[in-house]
Formats: sequence, C-alpha cells, structure tokens
Amino acid sequence: MSNDRVLVIEHEAQCPPGWIGESLTEAGVRLDVRRPYRGDPLPDDLSEHCAMVVLGGSTDAYADDEHWWLAPTKQLIRLAAERGTPTLGICLGHQLCAVALGGRVEKNPLGPQIGVLPVGWLPAAEDDDLFAALTGEQVAVQWNSDIVRDLPERAVVLARTDRDEIQVVRFGPRIWGVQTHPEVDAGIVAEWAEHDRAASAARGLDVDECVAGIAAARTELRASCHALATRFAELSREVVTTW
Repeated sequence: MSNDRVLVIEHEAQCPPGWIGESLTEAGVRLDVRRPYRGDPLPDDLSEHCAMVVLGGSTDAYADDEHWWLAPTKQLIRLAAERGTPTLGICLGHQLCAVALGGRVEKNPLGPQIGVLPVGWLPAAEDDDLFAALTGEQVAVQWNSDIVRDLPERAVVLARTDRDEIQVVRFGPRIWGVQTHPEVDAGIVAEWAEHDRAASAARGLDVDECVAGIAAARTELRASCHALATRFAELSREVVTTW
C-alpha cells in the first residue's frame, strides 16, 4: 500500500506545524493539516495516513466539552496505538496521548516550564526507535503549565527535567509524546510571550529573555527538530511497507 500522508492536528493558529512540518516535508512525506478550530473535519480512522502528529495548544487536555475535536483526537490516538501507526504528540498533543491511553495530566505543582531547557535523557532512550540517535547533550523549548503526572500502563519515560518532570515518553511501540516544542522558532514563541506577558511577569518570568534565548539557540534547535522529523518519517515509511 502506498501512502505517504501524515495527519497533523493543529489546535490553534498560534501553534502551527512550524519546523516539524517543514522537516517532514523535506523528508518526503505529505502533510494533511487539519484545523478543527476552523471547522476542518477529522478522519474517522487512520487508514489513509501513514502517521500522525498532534500539535500543542493552550487548552486543557480534558476540555472535551469546550473543543469538540479533543474527544475524536483521543480516539485517533487509541486507534494509532492499536494499529501501530507512528504518532508524535507535542506539548498538548503529548498530554492528549497520556489521557487517551489511561494516564493523567495536571497543573505542574512546581510552576510553569518556560524557556530553553536541557533535555534529561534517561538510559531507556538509548534503545528507542525514534530517539536513540538524538540522545546526546541537547536543549529544547518548553512553554507549558500542565504536565503528565501519571503514565498509562506500559509507558516508558525517556527524558526528565532536572526537577524530575516528564519530558519525553514512549506511550507504546509507535506512540511518543514530548512536553517540549521541537517545532517552534523565536517568531512563534514571541506571539506566545506577548499573550502570556502579564501572567509570566507575575510569576517572575521575563518572556523577552526567554524569546532571546530561543533565538540564540536557533541552529541547535532547528537541527534537533530536523533529525527528529527525519527519523519519524523513516518510521512512517517502514510501517507503510509492512501493511
């Protein structure tokens, strides 16, 4: 079966595919970006897609009553887990993967994670199909208040922050979640910073300093995203050829 389409679920205009979309396209797959907040339908299943990426957003992972597409997105995640369809959840997408598969998300009791943070790779990542080649010294953008607190059964943590918060998880053989934002550049984050300026200042966070840090780390961040997307595309093609 020939299928090179990756389903991308975008939750809001301020959280686009960004670098991950560019790199997946460069790696030879086609993006099918669905924007349900604008009225785009979601597919009933993943039979016409070789992989799925669920992007981030500012909503709560449990806000199914407010955002009609969250429940069907969780169902697609469950179908991906059953089918073995490679799936990458980013920030909110990571949290949706956790909730869909039986985990729990809550406000981070240690407060928001904002800025360029080190990725704390654990030994389990060294043998992971997606992340094994990406486990050297690395930094990543984080911009979140909620975190995954309880993992679904059989999930494996691949990275934690230096405060022990979960950063990267393998939820199943082909389902991964990252609390980080590999897809963003300083321009995208600058919009978030403007929106969060007052709340961040009240918490003692300088959002302009965070944006400047992201801009300074651009080369490293872009390279990490490209490597992640390239490997994810390879895994998507591997699954397609075995159907």
